[in-house]
Amino acid sequence: MPSPHILYRFEAARSVVRDAAELAMKMRPAPGGPQATQKAAQDWLTETDGAVEALISHRIGQLFPEDGFQGEEEGRTRGGSLRWVVDPIDGTSNYARGRNRWCISLGLMDGDTPIAGIIEAPALRETYTAVRGQGAFLNGRPIHASTVSDPASSMIEMGWSNRVKPGVFQQKIDAILNLGAMPRSGGSGAIALAEVACGRQDGYLEMSINLWDVAAALVLLEEAGARVSPFLRDGGLEGAATILAAAPHIADVLSQAVGVSMD
Repeated sequence: MPSPHILYRFEAARSVVRDAAELAMKMRPAPGGPQATQKAAQDWLTETDGAVEALISHRIGQLFPEDGFQGEEEGRTRGGSLRWVVDPIDGTSNYARGRNRWCISLGLMDGDTPIAGIIEAPALRETYTAVRGQGAFLNGRPIHASTVSDPASSMIEMGWSNRVKPGVFQQKIDAILNLGAMPRSGGSGAIALAEVACGRQDGYLEMSINLWDVAAALVLLEEAGARVSPFLRDGGLEGAATILAAAPHIADVLSQAVGVSMD
């Protein structure tokens, strides 16, 4: 059972994220070509990224000045045994074109352990929430990982990153196709992982992803009964690492096919 001070933080953070989502919607570009700065190949930065992170950092700092804070844009700006980890706009390439598949991801960690998470996708009108030991929810309703057991009936998403060597994406997608699975790539790792948690898809693979992308989703996945590779142990606490999340009944076969251990 989570302590009252964790539950209080979680409820306060939900309000903060709602306000941040409202700001992101107001600043959202109209549909069209990307309205953003390109940091690297398919890696975008919008004015909203900084504004949303600043809002969340300021509000959390006012509410819980003793807590640590880490954001995608500014890095670790405060220290503390409890640490908030935010991706202000996950799916910036989608956001910058006026598409709907993007979110604000805010996770709470106790030391190196994720203990709560909020993923708010306002353009989709969806909010994923989880507190360790309390279950996982989508818009207030309990969610669970898929019960699919046949890879040929599965839907698997893979994220693309400019940090991965040429050819690796094609190799892994081929492995997924050879299972008979239906591949997807949607441009938001946090939403993709949340959709594994709620059973909309049966797996998600990304070869190089950061803590701010997954901190909130890790709690969702655990509480929803999905299986996840040891992302934190394998380098995710300090830098980019590989993550594989899967529905429990296809996790082993998917792990073997793409060459990413679940142990």
